[in-house]
Amino acid sequence: MKSEKKTYKGLQEDVRKIELPKVDVWENKYNDKKYTVSFNTPEFTCICPKTGLPDFAEIRIEYSPRKYCLELKSVKEYLMEYREIGIFHEHVINRILEDFSKVCKPYWMRVKGVFNTRGGITTTVTAEFQSS
Repeated sequence: MKSEKKTYKGLQEDVRKIELPKVDVWENKYNDKKYTVSFNTPEFTCICPKTGLPDFAEIRIEYSPRKYCLELKSVKEYLMEYREIGIFHEHVINRILEDFSKVCKPYWMRVKGVFNTRGGITTTVTAEFQSS
């Protein structure tokens, strides 16, 4: 019996509509101060939408919280969901930035992904949010 190859075709068209877990926040009791929160995950994975092979990356997130901070367990669960998603590197980083900045409404946020070498090319994508 021939196994069916999973296809990721068309996912890039509605990348903003892909369902992902909700990211929780908690109230920042030091919202009178401007400070930076940084965290990273060196074991991020997603799927190449062209080949179906896994892509590996280190994702670094920095932000200056206002009223809310990101809750790390829900961040971990959110990021783990990408393991089954065929998505371009640029879309991953911009989607994370949109989702995280939407829930915590920071002064600013930066999401950077350093994707492992594939075909002799290492890809780094950085996206930023600045509140008005």
